[in-house]
Amino acid sequence: MLTLKGKWYISLYGADGELKDYREGENVITESGLDFLASFLVSANAAASTFTMGYIAIGTDSTAEAASNTALGTEAARHTGTVSHSSDNIYKVTATFASGLGTGAIVEYGLFSSNTGGTMLNRDTESVVNKGADDVLTVTTEITFS
Repeated sequence: MLTLKGKWYISLYGADGELKDYREGENVITESGLDFLASFLVSANAAASTFTMGYIAIGTDSTAEAASNTALGTEAARHTGTVSHSSDNIYKVTATFASGLGTGAIVEYGLFSSNTGGTMLNRDTESVVNKGADDVLTVTTEITFS
């Protein structure tokens, strides 16, 4: 039986480059995300390249995550992530939100298939990370296939 497990790592850096805040959390894999993966396997078999899952969004809605979620509650910003895969069945995406991008009381994180709209694979809510205008926020999600 295939199961997916997601994890998030959030690092907030000040203008001086010093780490100001850090969070780790587990999340819920969404129903639409599971459907996306099933569709991807079919598409990959046909050698299509239309499927991506490499955009991280951050937001300000603290409503608990649920498998039925299809979007963040209140999206503040979305950024293209750097995608990697390790030999231990982990799909990893990391995005850095530069100074001035996605400022505010950040509490939710999501992985998407597009830079706007798209399918949300997973969502996580954590305690607030206050990202100021000069801060840099690095967000990483890992999806483990087991």
